[in-house]
Formats: sequence, structure tokens, C-alpha cells
Amino acid sequence: MKLKQIVAAGVMLSGAAVASANTQSEFVVEDIKVEGLQRVALGAALTYLPVKVGDQLNDFRIAQLIRSLYSSSHFESIKVLRDGGTLVVQVKERPTISKITFDGNKDIKDEQLQESLDDSKVRVGDPLDKTVMTSIENGLKDFYYSIGKYNADVSAIITPLPRNRVDLKLLFEEGDAAEIKQINIVGNEVFSDEELLDKIELKFDTPWWDFLSETRYQKQKLTGDMETIRSYYMDRGYLRYNLDSTQVSMTPDKSGIYVALNITEGEQYTISDVELIGDLLGQEDIISQILPLRNGEMYNLAEVTYTEEFISKYLGRFGYAFPTVTTIPEINDEDKTVKLTLSVDPGKRIYVRRINFEGNNVTSDEVLRREVRQMEGAWLSNQALESSKGHMSRLTYIEKAEFDTVRLPGEEDQVDVNFKVKEQPSGSFNAGIGYGDRTKLSLQAGIQQDNFLGTGKRLGLSLNTVSYQQSANITYLDPYFTIDGISLGGSVFYSEFDAGSANLEQYKNKSWGVGLNFGYPVNEYNRLDFGLTYKFDEISQLRTYEQIRDFYEVFADPNNPDAGIQFDSWILSAGWTRTTLNRGIFPTAGSYQRASLKATTPNSDANYYKASLDTKFYFPLSQDQRWSFLARMELGFGSGYGDIDGNDQLLPFWDNFRSGGNDSMRGFENNTVGPRAVYRYPTSITGPDGNQIALGPNSDVLEVSRRSIGGNALVIGGVELIVPTPFIGEEMENSVRTSLFVDVGNVWDTEFDLDDYRDLSEEQRNKLSDFSDPGRYRASAGLSVQWLSPMGPMIFSFSRILQDETGDESRFFSFNIGQTF
Repeated sequence: MKLKQIVAAGVMLSGAAVASANTQSEFVVEDIKVEGLQRVALGAALTYLPVKVGDQLNDFRIAQLIRSLYSSSHFESIKVLRDGGTLVVQVKERPTISKITFDGNKDIKDEQLQESLDDSKVRVGDPLDKTVMTSIENGLKDFYYSIGKYNADVSAIITPLPRNRVDLKLLFEEGDAAEIKQINIVGNEVFSDEELLDKIELKFDTPWWDFLSETRYQKQKLTGDMETIRSYYMDRGYLRYNLDSTQVSMTPDKSGIYVALNITEGEQYTISDVELIGDLLGQEDIISQILPLRNGEMYNLAEVTYTEEFISKYLGRFGYAFPTVTTIPEINDEDKTVKLTLSVDPGKRIYVRRINFEGNNVTSDEVLRREVRQMEGAWLSNQALESSKGHMSRLTYIEKAEFDTVRLPGEEDQVDVNFKVKEQPSGSFNAGIGYGDRTKLSLQAGIQQDNFLGTGKRLGLSLNTVSYQQSANITYLDPYFTIDGISLGGSVFYSEFDAGSANLEQYKNKSWGVGLNFGYPVNEYNRLDFGLTYKFDEISQLRTYEQIRDFYEVFADPNNPDAGIQFDSWILSAGWTRTTLNRGIFPTAGSYQRASLKATTPNSDANYYKASLDTKFYFPLSQDQRWSFLARMELGFGSGYGDIDGNDQLLPFWDNFRSGGNDSMRGFENNTVGPRAVYRYPTSITGPDGNQIALGPNSDVLEVSRRSIGGNALVIGGVELIVPTPFIGEEMENSVRTSLFVDVGNVWDTEFDLDDYRDLSEEQRNKLSDFSDPGRYRASAGLSVQWLSPMGPMIFSFSRILQDETGDESRFFSFNIGQTF
């Protein structure tokens, strides 16, 4: 029984106080006096009196008068007296509750108790009916007994205060819960005790290390466990399974519980025939072909239930939202078979009158309504409603979306659909300081909003500075530039990047640009987008290494090799996105794929392209989706096209793929996974004339940097087990994510060729690794916690390296504040 119902039951048991009347005989009322009133107005009290001046009063009428006054709930005691022809009513008002406090309650929250008392009309400022408190005490004790606390006690302490007020205090002594000493199952032969006990929630005699197990007795869990055992048998064909009796006994000190279940297993039954009857709207053939129930198979209650739900949902696609599907079994005990007859009554086709939204305090109705696939005035489609829910849940500013249908009074074929959404922060107006173990001190200022002013438009204006980059960005996107879902957006950006401070080989890149993009939906889950961007890059303070020598010599000024190089690029981009994720932030089910290609136009200074594919699959492992499994992979490749003066174009080194850090390979330092810079120096000796004589190439000396330069090819994959985050409330479940992960991947350079160094000495060649080998993978495993905090996203990772290469830098613990996931 719910706690509210238990406490509320106390009101029904309240009795009336004893009243007396000093009357000698019938008389005519000439006047009425009410004495003892304090807070209750005289006019209000008179409205409860079924007597007026001029009425003839007798014992029956006096009894009616007393009952009427008690029904007002304002009075604790009532006396009726006669003074000549005057009716005198003396009352004592019930004290007013000044304060309600709770002490000693751990299993029941204060909010639950107050809500239950409110239902019993025990509230601050209301009169206190003392006769109700005994029933409330007993109701609360019954609740504790139902969760195994048989020594629990609840006392209501009433403290009088001046002016007929009282303080009410509920004192709880919860005590310890009775533990289950043993659970016996009697009558089972097919399945062992261990197999059945492993399926139920109640446990006993758990090992010392299993500290998460719950061994206390709870009546509600026992009821659920009995149904679990029944379903276990029924799902395996034991159609005649029966729970004969249940015994629950207690030790004398009320600290231990013994449970015994007596069952009859029966025999296994197979399905002899499956028949559909009733009105199936002409869909008999389709439904018959896809039903999971088949002749000759073992009877399975779960499949029968699933079949009923499937037929109901299927008919719901055609507007029959409330069909009745009943399975009628015809059991043949002689050959142990059962014929299943599915009786279908589709009911009336249901139409949607109105679609309403609740909980969108920021987001306008129009933004949510354009995600709805169910139309007003059309017939109700469960498929369209589920699709609408999915589209709303994938919005980054909606944490959760649910819907229910409400039948209209007096209308058999109309409903209203109510969507209830829970919003989450979609960005922030910020000015603050962040810190990360790789970014060091960072300063942030600006605005980033995915739901600007509740319009669903994305607007960003940000200024950021970290140890290796200073940037300014203005971005805008209207996802519904047209009613058909065509999006339009643009960006203006400026950046100064210091590669040496980002664990990369030293160079500086100053860049700025402007871009325009648009996209349109192909269907419910697929979308195409295209863009054009102008970008200017200026590279300086570059120390030329072997992998970029050919690229650099094409663009460098031979008369001033130390000067920077500049590039103008016009970049065309195209992308395809497919998503069936159940949420935009922290999804737990569905999949996401994103393929993109960008290439510079032939009139750009450097001609190159980059292609990438990002895919994620989420598989929920529990019904509430708090446990989920994630498999992900990211692929990338880039190269140049065309040639300049006979030299093949290459992918610019500043556009290389990089890996390492919380956003890719956790456990490795940021940007450290991948090829290293190789420097080659000629050697010389001093001749007899004092001049330097260069030796041959086989005498050159190599130096391999410890810093990464990235590569033109990338493969990163990983798996994660998403688990419930301990010690947080339900309101934080969608803001915090905890996962156990394994990351595997590599970045390599397909243009690197070891044969270019074959003329070197063996000593020098041994310094090299084959940076073109994709098999030089890295791997790590660990624990990650992500939190959408008020000051921005936070990532905390604890990692252990499983596979690395010479020169890789690792970090056991890393964190970032204010960085994008």
C-alpha cells in the first residue's frame, strides 16, 4: 500500500467527541448564542447550525445540531444548553497547527511525509483533529512493517502553545530491518533452488564481499518475486504452474525472517494452433506472417504478451489507439498442448483534437511543434507519436520528452495529446576562468546558445584563450530556415594557434575566415549539408622537418626561407548525417553516423581534401536504460590533389589528423599519438685547407623529435559500458555520465617511406619507426565521468595504458573544465 493511502486512512477512523445537552423538554428557540469562538467567525459557525430562531427544538434536533457542528472540523468539544428560550452552544475550538517537524525518519523523506499529511488535512495553519493522529501513527507503522522493520515505532507529540496553537512532532524510531535468514522453495524438480533463487530480488546468506546485496525482508519484493518465478515457469511452457502457498515466519526477537514457497510445476505444453479472430482491419495476412507464435513451439507467456502488445501497436498505426487484444487458451491436458485464440477488437478509430505542450518554460511551442509528426485533426498514430518524441529528445536543449493521450469527456473518438518536456541548459552567457591539465589556465567570455531566446536557433559569440590558442568565433544556424526543415547558417572566425604549446612540433598558425552552410532533410533520420568557406592561413616560426620538406619548398620564398608562408583557401564541404539516438545529450540507445568530405577549390593556394566517418552505436542493457553499451569508430583520410611545378600536392601539415586526450584517446597526452618529426643533418669534416668537406648521405645524422606532427590517416575505435552514477539523485541522472571504457586507435602518415632512408647507416636507421604502419596502434582503458555543470562541461578520466609506442606520453588522471565534449 502506498504511503499516502496508509496515512490518509487515518482520517476515516476519526471519531466524534462526547457532547452533552442540558435540555428538559421541547421548546421554541427565541435566541441563539455561540460561546467559546476564537478564530471561527460567528457567521461561519451559524451556517453549520440547522436551527434558527422560531424553530421548535427537541432531542433529535439537538443531535443533528451537534453532528453538523462536528462536521465543520473546527471544534474539539460541543455542549448545548438552554437558558429560558435561548439556545446556548458552548464550543471549544480545535488548536491550530503552528509547526510540523519530523525526527528520526530515514527511510521516508520529509517531503513524502508532508505530502501524506496534506492528504489527511494535517497542515500548518489548519485545525488539528487529535483523533486522526492515532490512525496516522498506525498507518506509518504498517508501512515500516511492510519493509521489514518490525521494531519500528511512530509517536505523535503535541506541544500546546499560547493562543490555542500547538506544535506537532512525529518522532520515529525505525530500528533495524529484519534480515532474511532463509528462503525455501518446495515442490520444484525441473529447476534447482539455486537457479530459481538467482532470479529473484530477495537475497539471503550473501558473501561478505557482495556489499551491494540487500538481505532485508520487504513484502513488496516478495510479491514481485513470486510473479518472477511464475513468469520463469510460464515462459518455458509450464502452463499449469501454481503457487500453492506462501509462509513467512519471524524469529522471536523480530530480527530474522524465514520464507517458504510451495509450488506445483506441472508439465510443459506446446502450441497446437494459433488463430486470429475479430476485426483485423484487413491486415490478417501481414499480422499472421510476423507473429512470433508458431505451431509446435513451446508455450511462452512472454511471447504471448508481446504478441498482444504488437497487435495493439500495429493497429495503432491506423488510428485505432485503444484496441482490445485477448488471448484465449484452450488447454488439452491429454497431449499437453494448447490452442491460442487471439480475439481482436480494434474499437473506434481515434482522432487528435489538439496537441499541447507542458514544461517548455524557455522553448516556444512553435519550436517543439515543428518536431511533431502527428497532425491535429488526423487519426492518432502511435508510430507518429513515438517519432515525435524521438525528434524532440534529440534536441540538445531538451533533456526528456514524454507524451500521453487524454480521451475527451463525452467523445468516444477524440483525444488530446499532451507532450511533457524537461528542458536542460542549451548554452550560457559566460565570463569566467577554467583550468585543465592540458589547457592550463583558460579565459572565456561570450554567449553560446543552441536555443536562442527559445527560438531553436543557434547563436554563438565567444572569446577564448588557452595556453596554446586564442580564438574568437561568431556562429549562427537556423535549423528551420524554411518550413520544410532546410537549415541556413554561417560563421566568422579568427584564431592564433601555437603548436609547440599543444604537444606538437613547433609552428604558429594565424588564421581567419568566413563560411556559409545549408542543409536539408532526406527523411526522418537522414540529412545532407553543404558549405563554402574562405580561410586565410599564415604559418610562421616553422622548423622544417623531413615529412614536410617537399611541401614547404614548393611554397617557401627561396630568397627568405625563414619568412612565413601564407595560404588562401576556398573550401567546399559536404556531409551526410544519420541519427536515431534517443537523446541529443548523453544518449543511451540508437545510433549516429556522420560522413563528411571537404576539399579546396582548384584556385586555392593548396589543393587537398579530407574525408571522415564517425559512427556510434548505443545498446541499452536494462529496461530503464541506465546501463548501456557504446561501440564507436572514427575514420579519417586526407591527401592533396594535382601538382605544382611537377611536385605532387600534399595535405597541409596544419590540417593533419591528431589524437590523444579526453576527446579521443584517453590516457595519452593531448595530440601525442601519431608520427614524430624527423630531422636529417648532413655531416662534414675539416680538410687540410681548413674548409668543410661534406660527407656522403650515408653519413647523415637523424634526430627524431618527441613531439607529434599528426598524420593524414586516422582510425580510432572504442567500447564503453555506461553505468549508473552512484550517490546522485534522479534529477541529476541526465547531467552526469559514468562509463568504463577501452580506447584503441592510431594516426599514421601514408606518405612516409622508410626506403627514403635506406642509404643511412644502420645506427641511424634504428632511430626510425615506420610512421606509415597503421598497425602501430595504441590502447587504453579506464573510468570516465562527464558532468554538465553550471560552469560548463567537465570531463574526469582515470586511465591505464594497455599498448603504446616509444615516445608516447601518458597520464593516469586528466580533467578539463569548460571544454566541449
